[in-house]
Amino acid sequence: MAATDFPSETIHKALAWRNATKHFDSTRKINDQDWDLLKKSLRLAPSSFGLQPWHFIVVQDPALRERLSEATWHQAQVTECSHMIVLCALKNVDCPTIDHYIDRMAEQHGVSVESLSKIRRRLVETLVEGPRQETIYEWTRRQAYLALGFLLLSAAELEIDACPMEGLEPESYDRILGLEKGPWATVAIATLGYRLSTDAYKTQDKVRFPETEVFETR
Repeated sequence: MAATDFPSETIHKALAWRNATKHFDSTRKINDQDWDLLKKSLRLAPSSFGLQPWHFIVVQDPALRERLSEATWHQAQVTECSHMIVLCALKNVDCPTIDHYIDRMAEQHGVSVESLSKIRRRLVETLVEGPRQETIYEWTRRQAYLALGFLLLSAAELEIDACPMEGLEPESYDRILGLEKGPWATVAIATLGYRLSTDAYKTQDKVRFPETEVFETR
């Protein structure tokens, strides 16, 4: 379906339907086809410069989830959901990081690495040598949140419930997942599945400020 043919009601319905699910039906699982679409929503999400400084850990092992639950203040979603994703971001961006991206770009576009030298130089000057390097982890974290947004919208369009969660101990997650000495660090998690019929948030209207308060035209 072309983008111009996509009914606006579909997006509005999905946005109105979704909520931050607090309790999942642990007996219902996301099917392989829908799960593949959700993974694609993360891979195809936008990032600044297209650098994709993120990594996604899918945690399905029940014993590992139990350990992570302790570092998530025992919130039920971690153990009840069908699929759990830990969103990670690069702790640092260096020249090898950029070269890895340039190599991939050259491969996919069918051009030489040398022809992309100006792009590489710009990335190095901005992210490695420039002032942004001083706060680079905050920058990579923001890119992970862009991916999270695409995941949540895609899940809603598929009528798959989700709950984005920051209520966790990132350092504990890094330790449990063996990330402490590697390039990645935990940013947030997303739990996905199907809400219980008794979930209190199922029938509650979203609390949102009016459009006149949120938007300003200049």
